[in-house]
Amino acid sequence: MTTKVYTGASMSLDGFISGPDETGFDKLFAWYGNGDVTVETADPGMILRMTEVSATHWRRLVRETGALVVGRKLFDLTGGWGGNHPMGVPVVVVTHSVPDGWPREGAPFHFVTDGVEPAVALARELAGDGRHVGVNGGTIAQQCLDAGLLDEVGVDLVPVLLGGGTPFFTDLKSAPYELEGPLSIAEGKGVTHLRYRVRVRYA
Repeated sequence: MTTKVYTGASMSLDGFISGPDETGFDKLFAWYGNGDVTVETADPGMILRMTEVSATHWRRLVRETGALVVGRKLFDLTGGWGGNHPMGVPVVVVTHSVPDGWPREGAPFHFVTDGVEPAVALARELAGDGRHVGVNGGTIAQQCLDAGLLDEVGVDLVPVLLGGGTPFFTDLKSAPYELEGPLSIAEGKGVTHLRYRVRVRYA
């Protein structure tokens, strides 16, 4: 199976992955805890409780993902996930400079300071054959899309209007892009999981 590079995010109906001043996460991520199916993560302190539909969606992502590429903003916002991402895979952080105290022995984090293309290349190596690379954070996903590196876009669409904040995609250099799909639709509680294939890029 060819390694696929995908991005995915919980997004409001008006297109934001966070609200003004980094708010709205309680709304965007409510589906991680609004069900009766217990889902363990690689972080022993993080137990999710999803509906069966959302649990199936999450487990597929974990099963198919071999590495992640994230931006420095997300890395800092999460505190480096305490040294271990909940998906339990290697994480490549795109940054201008390596943060103090990193890298840490035993923590599967790698830092790339020369852009998304080498970061994705490293993530492909870390993912290994038959597993995919996930790209998280709107800015990094946007850069990968503009660089022709992104194969698929996933949206966990949440029925809330945030009225502002951080868009999933903005200031795309080569827009418009044509997406194919949805490849799949899964209706959870307070969320609809959608997947689209990046088909055509217009110069």
